[in-house]
Amino acid sequence: MKKLLVITMLAITATSLQAQETNEVKKSNKPVFTVIKENPITSIKDQNRSGTCWDYSTLSFFEAEILKKTGKTYDLCESFIANKTYMDRAIQVVRFHGDCQFSQGGSAEDVLATLKTHGICPEDAMPFPGSLYGDSLNNFNEFFSLLEPYVNAIAKSTAKKISPQWKVGLQGILDAYLGTCPEEFTYEGKKYTPKSFAQSLGLNFDDYVSITSYTHHPFYTAFAVEVQDNWRFPLSYNLPMDEMMQVIDNAIDQGYTVAWGGDVSEDGFTRQGLAYAVDGKATQSLRGSDMARWLKLAPAKKRDIIDSLGVNVPEIVPTQEMRQERFDNWELTDDHGMLIYGVAKDQNGREYYMVKNSWGESGEYKGIWYMTKTFIAANTMDFLVNRNAIPKAIRKKLGL
Repeated sequence: MKKLLVITMLAITATSLQAQETNEVKKSNKPVFTVIKENPITSIKDQNRSGTCWDYSTLSFFEAEILKKTGKTYDLCESFIANKTYMDRAIQVVRFHGDCQFSQGGSAEDVLATLKTHGICPEDAMPFPGSLYGDSLNNFNEFFSLLEPYVNAIAKSTAKKISPQWKVGLQGILDAYLGTCPEEFTYEGKKYTPKSFAQSLGLNFDDYVSITSYTHHPFYTAFAVEVQDNWRFPLSYNLPMDEMMQVIDNAIDQGYTVAWGGDVSEDGFTRQGLAYAVDGKATQSLRGSDMARWLKLAPAKKRDIIDSLGVNVPEIVPTQEMRQERFDNWELTDDHGMLIYGVAKDQNGREYYMVKNSWGESGEYKGIWYMTKTFIAANTMDFLVNRNAIPKAIRKKLGL
């Protein structure tokens, strides 16, 4: 019995020492950031349980554009954009007789198109998100369980002629959950319509262009990126990958931000505020691992390895061919929108973009993500940027 007790105590001690050693490794590998360039942004918001990252990230982009140009801070209304966008999208789905997708997702173009066509209002001109149905933030579960079948029922109708009243019914659902878009409101003592308010912000909405990088279309031409949430079919200028990255770097250096859309479903994107384009094979080699190859590891095990390596995580070297292959085989997906606003480096000299998310003040850095330049190069679908932020030589190639 005494021998068993000694063995048990030794096992507990060994486990404790191993855990302590693991924690010390994690601590020593934790990134320590030095800011290289940080442009002003507005406050962190929370999209909560709604597929509206495209809305939050792009309005954050325009708020930063206003801040740069005028020095004024605005809190623009995501519910206004969502209300107008979902109606516009439903109309298209009905026109296509349901042969396109109706969903919560969208793109930066939806915000830009709404600003041009419908205008905008400040946040407090409409009900606070979630408040109309007793929630403290957006929760689209019930909302879209009504909206999607409604739109699909009209779009797939066998009737020879449909009544325009379906729009009245749909608008009722939108207003019930998002709030009615005001026709007029007062802001800082002055009356506005949504269109006159948008005009007062001091921006030229024709200054904004989308950038992407793929080889299935010629470089230095424009095409509509073939993803379902790009339902308005806006054109993106196609650049080689290195020039696409030059645009982001030049924008940040010149005081601009970038409304980024891309893939955050990769193993190296953590919920704690970091993103690495992890090289699985090199990671296992560095760990001296004889485990099954990286792709067969459980997600939790991958996260543990990435977390323990920290700033020493080996990354892939992204190529144009790799981007194209991943796009064509559905690995590179269009699943999140965020705002790139700065550059920082860790203690090893590796550079990261500072990125504003819309998940509230979550993660290690209170709503900010540090995403390596390698991760962004590998996982960008497209992004919206002020054309004046594009290097002149590249602008000339694009005819801008």
